[in-house]
Amino acid sequence: MEFVALGHVGSERYAGLESFPNPGVAEVEMTSDELTAVCPITAQPDFYVARIGYRPKALCLESKSLKLYLARFRNEGVFAEALAVRIKEDVAKALDLDRADVTVTLTQKARGGITIAATA
Repeated sequence: MEFVALGHVGSERYAGLESFPNPGVAEVEMTSDELTAVCPITAQPDFYVARIGYRPKALCLESKSLKLYLARFRNEGVFAEALAVRIKEDVAKALDLDRADVTVTLTQKARGGITIAATA
């Protein structure tokens, strides 16, 4: 198995969400506090903690490819709720899972005194 991004510096080698054979785990949860997107109305940056959980079948998600995937939203205008759904669908597709086997919770850091948590 050869990874495109893992083991290489920078994001220019990003090739999408990569996976590897499941070594026998029943559940996986990955958390990142490096997700940033842009409010589609105000163009202000929104900062998130992303929690991605899944029940793997044959494949597990490679973490560097996830980091690079999340970084791609930096300049994208999207609401938290829509972003949670998009990440869920992309992870399910990459791992050949049913959507019910993936849970994504985005917790938007407070802006204007309001914190948003969206789970898909």
